[in-house]
Amino acid sequence: MIEIRCIGTPYQIGVAHGKAAKEKIEGSIRFYGQLFQESCSMSWAEVIQEASTYVEPLKEIAPRHLTEIEGIADGADIPFLDILALNVRSEITFGLFTDKSRGLADVPSDGCTSLGWLTESKSLLGQNWDWRVEQRQNLVVCYISQPGADKPDIAMVTEAGIIGKIGFNSKGVGCCLNAIRCRGLDRSKLPIHFALRMVLESRCREEAIESIKSLGVAGGGHILVGDPTGSTGIECTSSWVKELPMDEEGRVCHTNHLILDKSDVDELPWLADSAIRLKRIRELTSHPPSEPTLERMFDLFKDSEGHPASINRKKEGDNKPETLFTIVMDLTDKTAQVTFGRPTEYSERVTLAF
Repeated sequence: MIEIRCIGTPYQIGVAHGKAAKEKIEGSIRFYGQLFQESCSMSWAEVIQEASTYVEPLKEIAPRHLTEIEGIADGADIPFLDILALNVRSEITFGLFTDKSRGLADVPSDGCTSLGWLTESKSLLGQNWDWRVEQRQNLVVCYISQPGADKPDIAMVTEAGIIGKIGFNSKGVGCCLNAIRCRGLDRSKLPIHFALRMVLESRCREEAIESIKSLGVAGGGHILVGDPTGSTGIECTSSWVKELPMDEEGRVCHTNHLILDKSDVDELPWLADSAIRLKRIRELTSHPPSEPTLERMFDLFKDSEGHPASINRKKEGDNKPETLFTIVMDLTDKTAQVTFGRPTEYSERVTLAF
């Protein structure tokens, strides 16, 4: 697995990312270009036209990150709007889904199972990231350091070209992501991958939550935020951001549907297995015989009940996504283990640490 180490100003970080991952970024663009064409009959020219509508709002709410995207584009020698399109690909999907005139009842989105767990001695955070197998080859491990910017160092797994994804920082603040399918889009708010980056630049869980609440999120999604004191689920729609606290067993479990009150949200049925996986991860973590460890948490994500649309997901039949990586983080000790591939048959295992 390629590891990218980016140090400096936002632009310098972007250039380093672009140079080191040029081929994988090109692979990401090919993948999403084909996916939008096949699933939504949308050409890449139309995709980047839609991406261009986010430039002005992002200049106001996330100028540093927009500069980093400019650096990625220059480093990889790829047009800026192509890189921006990767970073707002979820919002482009929401726009298609929300625009009823297009008649799209279904658009592709990644489905995952996430878990935050506060034990007697540890704060653990982890997830399976499930997506199309064709995108597996375009994943990278990215380390980011911003000297003098009063920002913690970052270690994350991301799709090449995307500035924020799943990982943690040197303060022990981590995040996971669950896609949520609901109508509604507000381009004046943070795209979900920008929101993830905001979390990864935060010094504590409370700061991360406040940054998301203050700027809002453009469309639906669930961000699981953790730090050494525990975890909080952040359910987001284009209209609101709500907090899902830990339960009496110190857990936050989430899959791919809204759990909190959604009476004002148009959330159409999507993954029938989402509720089943949520129930299953709760069962697996209820009243453990001994204190959970990082390895025990990793084993939970191997669960195949409900195969192939299980926690450990397999591309088979009508089920197109598959678990592409599993990450389990010890936010107390500030380390993580990542396996690439399904957790029962992974091809590579790496340790993330500072």
